Amino acid sequence: MATYEDFEKLDVRVGKIIEVEDFPEARKPSYKLKIDFGEEIGIKKSCAQLPQNYSKKELKDRLVLGVVNFPPRQIGPAVSEVLTLGVPDEEGNCILIEPTKNVPLGGKLY
Repeated sequence: MATYEDFEKLDVRVGKIIEVEDFPEARKPSYKLKIDFGEEIGIKKSCAQLPQNYSKKELKDRLVLGVVNFPPRQIGPAVSEVLTLGVPDEEGNCILIEPTKNVPLGGKLY
């Protein structure tokens, strides 16, 4: 079982998607994202399986939550620096977890 101390090790922050590109090399339909996590963290790259529920236009400027302190992960030819958080819909496709109000970039989940 995870402890509260385990949870505290995760650095989950609010970011804004500033760029979305197709990722045709991925095994499952995915996008390459650039996410601005504010002044302290900066702009980070992420790969996410989102095309089933979101167009590139819908994602641009959207606020999301991401784990910013995992080590980078190689996803095919791309490197994902953050884990963009979501939950599965009825078909198992990703629905993003996002703030419902405008909040500062880089805000930490607590």
